[in-house]
Amino acid sequence: MRVRPRYALAILLALAVLHTWPIAAAPWRHSLNHNADAQLCAWTIAWIAHTLPRDPAHVFDGNIFAPEPATLTYSEPLLPQAVLGAPILWLGGSPVLAFNMVLIAGLVLTAWSAWFVVWKWTGSTNAALVAGALAAFNVHLLTRLPHLQAAHAWGLPLTIYFASRLVERTTARDVVLLGLVVAGTAANSIYWLALAGLIVVVSIAVATATGRWRQGLAMAAASGLGLALAAPALWPYLRVAASGATRPIEMVAQFSATPSGYLTSTSRLHRGWSAVFFRDDVNVLFAGILAVALAAFGLWTLRRSGEPRRRLEPFSFSSSEPPAGIRPNVSRPMQVLPYEEMRTVLAILLSIAVIGIVLSFGPATGVYQWLYDWALPLRGLRAAARFGFLYLIAVALLAGIGAAWLERRLSSTRARTMLIVALLAGVSIEAWHSPIRTQPFEGVPPVYSLVAEETTPVMLVEVPFFPADAIFENGEYVLNATAHWKPVMNGTSGATPMSYRRRAESFWYFPRDWAIESMKKEGATHVMVHLERFGAEAAEVMSALAGRQDLQLLGGDAKGHRLYKFAR
Repeated sequence: MRVRPRYALAILLALAVLHTWPIAAAPWRHSLNHNADAQLCAWTIAWIAHTLPRDPAHVFDGNIFAPEPATLTYSEPLLPQAVLGAPILWLGGSPVLAFNMVLIAGLVLTAWSAWFVVWKWTGSTNAALVAGALAAFNVHLLTRLPHLQAAHAWGLPLTIYFASRLVERTTARDVVLLGLVVAGTAANSIYWLALAGLIVVVSIAVATATGRWRQGLAMAAASGLGLALAAPALWPYLRVAASGATRPIEMVAQFSATPSGYLTSTSRLHRGWSAVFFRDDVNVLFAGILAVALAAFGLWTLRRSGEPRRRLEPFSFSSSEPPAGIRPNVSRPMQVLPYEEMRTVLAILLSIAVIGIVLSFGPATGVYQWLYDWALPLRGLRAAARFGFLYLIAVALLAGIGAAWLERRLSSTRARTMLIVALLAGVSIEAWHSPIRTQPFEGVPPVYSLVAEETTPVMLVEVPFFPADAIFENGEYVLNATAHWKPVMNGTSGATPMSYRRRAESFWYFPRDWAIESMKKEGATHVMVHLERFGAEAAEVMSALAGRQDLQLLGGDAKGHRLYKFAR
């Protein structure tokens, strides 16, 4: 029995719910807010949904790190995620609810895109489920759940698929489709755009190496089309890059993978033996034992294609045994793709896997250092380890091909179904993380409504105002900014502007007189004091503020929030 596309989608949705459990049990309450990146992503999609219909020209001018411009460019664009989450936000849902629903949707779309690719390559909708599970529910992505852009890796399998098709034939349809995939990837994540660009470059190299210049030009044209469509999302990043903002190579080295990272797993099954290899959450790239074994089968299948053969259509029987007179071909590997396209797929998958591993090591190999010197886009990337995801995608797709080969070796529908169920269960168990850590979300404190209702210009400072090396502590403030959309001097992101670093040198010492005077000089109009975050010093802070004539208390709550306005 062949799984229909809508049933495949349902199965992959069930896997996404299970791998992210207990989020789906109460997505409005269970949050990943213990991680500032989740709070930043929730703010990002909420800011875009709020601003895009009102002032699209300033959608990248987020209200954090005020009054710095283009603060959305300090991290990922997340435009597709914002579009998906916008209806939830417009109907009154919280940013946390929108984040959770978009997170699950991203994992499902990533899995479904890999499923689609392997289905088209092998004709097996069943075996393609294994590829989908490995592409989305691997230890790398499940470790990065707070990174909403990571879950939306659907552009990478699709880039591989359409690029490999264009190597073999040039059609306007595939050029447009590849262009749309590149555009969607660019609007989602700069990192994923870099990986998609690498896939296209490898595919062009494969085409030109065999004298197919026309196909190479078609892929270049498709990429150009995609970048042109994504220009509104990319232009703010280009302006920031032109101003000289780069990631130092020393920082890249800190966020690079190591060979042991490819043996590092955070799953419940492998966590014990793999603990000796663990360094940090960036360096988690173990594909899984079963995944590698299936990928080896897939690699062997593609290599065994050896000589051109006629197209073998997938077979399907409604009963457990084939009808009389019909016997499946089990003497040779399944081949739905033509021979030449099989060779192309093999070359692309092997190349991106090897190149992804090498680049993931960052400057340790010297190759990255050389590329960093002349490939300007690399200077804007911090985590070289993420190139290792190309290896995981290649393993996932090859494993799907391997599963299809094993499936075709079996003669009965029941045996084939049991095989796929067993393989799907095996790869899922190897990556299993749930129940994942969550934190209750009770909504943004109501005291922030006083900020939203303020009729005079607002420039809010939230204290404690943390030093630059602890900027992630501002995650709560960033999420709270979704309740009022007024400018906030605090912020958290992948980059820290110099203005924040300068202010932190004095603002951190609030409520000392010179710290408050510094806030005034910087243009602050309001101060939100989080007494609960001052710990044992809370009483001292309250005592220092009680006698000040230049701060007017506007309101507070039992949780320790106090909103003050500077008297002018």
